[in-house]
Amino acid sequence: MGDVVLLADPKSMVWEFSKSIQKYISTKYYGTENSDEFPLNPIEVKHFRNKEFIPHVQCNVRRKEIYFVQDSTLDPSFWLTELILLKDLLLSASAERVNYVLPNLLWSRQDRKDKPHVPISSRAIAEAISPNLSRIITMDLHAGQIQGDYPAEVPVDNLHSFPVAVNYLLEYHPKELESLVIASPDSGGVSRIKSFSKQLSKRTGRNYPLAFINKYRKDDGEPEVIDIVGDVNKKNVLIIDDMIDSGGTMIEGVKGLKERGAKKVMGYGTHGLFTEGYDKVVKSLDAVITSNTHHITDPRIEIIHVEDLFAEAIYRDYKGKSISELF
Repeated sequence: MGDVVLLADPKSMVWEFSKSIQKYISTKYYGTENSDEFPLNPIEVKHFRNKEFIPHVQCNVRRKEIYFVQDSTLDPSFWLTELILLKDLLLSASAERVNYVLPNLLWSRQDRKDKPHVPISSRAIAEAISPNLSRIITMDLHAGQIQGDYPAEVPVDNLHSFPVAVNYLLEYHPKELESLVIASPDSGGVSRIKSFSKQLSKRTGRNYPLAFINKYRKDDGEPEVIDIVGDVNKKNVLIIDDMIDSGGTMIEGVKGLKERGAKKVMGYGTHGLFTEGYDKVVKSLDAVITSNTHHITDPRIEIIHVEDLFAEAIYRDYKGKSISELF
């Protein structure tokens, strides 16, 4: 038995994701699909009638390195409370180090004050979960500066899904790449599409033009105007974002792109929330692509699998190897 333990809730949406992480590490580094050197163990969450709950871990965690894989589809309040309670449980049971694997770091969109007398929620969350935590491994933060909300002793590894997404596009959408424009749904995402374009260009040897969708109102009370910065006429367009929430932003962008002569319009968002269902997003775009950081049930959504990337990052952290080399 090794000195490391993976933990996840078997009743949650992240259990299969966690099993894939364990299988990847066991197969690649220990020569078997289910190695005792890197075991996956369940946590049990008991719920009370008043909606309080208590987590329980049956396995021995004394002097162990713990990686807890959290379910990003949970109610945000439950998500936060579970992290706080589980850390207390593990440290009380004499775990050596506690690391959180958070496929989607919730509350990340609230990273600044956009009006007076509101919290900077991402910072408040960091202050709540950081004490005595060793590390956070997550993916495609809404804003990279959120890493600065955490103290130096709690490093945040922000994994990038773009290499996996590029591989997927090359395999399943090669024709669309021949005349592709990479677009951001707003001016704030320009750095994101530059990064994606760089990854894609490395693989194909071609340069891809960029565009962004600019939304504004000429006068108060007037309808919103959608302007496209960049040439999309007779081009395929891939809209890149960190998440698809209701999908409204992408849908509005598609209208403006089509009006300016775009052919196929595809959308990729790392974290697929689909808070208003799948239908209107699927019907508006020629292809909707997301990762499996969230559990997707609609077969019309194209899924890229990122658990191998998380597995590699976890193993590299455990062995003290570079994670940045993955990108």
